[in-house]
Amino acid sequence: MKMSEDAEHILEKMWVHANEEMNDSVDLASFGLNVHSPVVQELLDAGNVVLNDSHIMLSEDGNSNGKTVVRRRRLAERLLVDVLNTKGKYVRSSSCEFEHILHRGIDENVCILLGHPRTCPHGKQIPEGRCCEKAREELEHVVSPLSALQNGQSGRIAYFDMREEKKMQKMLAMGVLPGIPVSLVQSYPSYVFDLNHTRYAVDTEIANSIYVRIEENQRF
Repeated sequence: MKMSEDAEHILEKMWVHANEEMNDSVDLASFGLNVHSPVVQELLDAGNVVLNDSHIMLSEDGNSNGKTVVRRRRLAERLLVDVLNTKGKYVRSSSCEFEHILHRGIDENVCILLGHPRTCPHGKQIPEGRCCEKAREELEHVVSPLSALQNGQSGRIAYFDMREEKKMQKMLAMGVLPGIPVSLVQSYPSYVFDLNHTRYAVDTEIANSIYVRIEENQRF
């Protein structure tokens, strides 16, 4: 069931209270609400919260759904800052609107594009998604930094782990995106690789940040 924006906003705040501020029970008055508020009834009907007099707390489903809302919001902030170069006070307001279009599936694509970031621009933890767990498992078996490939070894871009805005913009301009074929040509004095029929050279730091899914016949 799709929630209203107001319900998602309350769910997000409650998840932060419960999981980051360690305050399971929240007084409705602190949110400017009461037991008769429509948004409270919406959360109750969906089974996201439990009501105890004038206090509410997350149910098991509510905690899971709240985590998803927080994840989408913080990924939206990361995308706005790192890729769209949004700054200052506009980040929070823009991410609030942008977050609502990052439905399940789209949020994972954004997470992969950004290299599975661990924190939002404000330093708060981004809850992991299934794509993060899968990437971590694959990394142990078939995914390797470009810098660890042997000359002539090929694969496809799995993701890239880049935090500096200018370098991330450079990656995007080069077409370093998940699924794109890549082949290492040389590793010294700089890392030279072929991508989309074009040859690029990068330093060690960038080569360490590009993760490649090794092809079946190209695994270490």
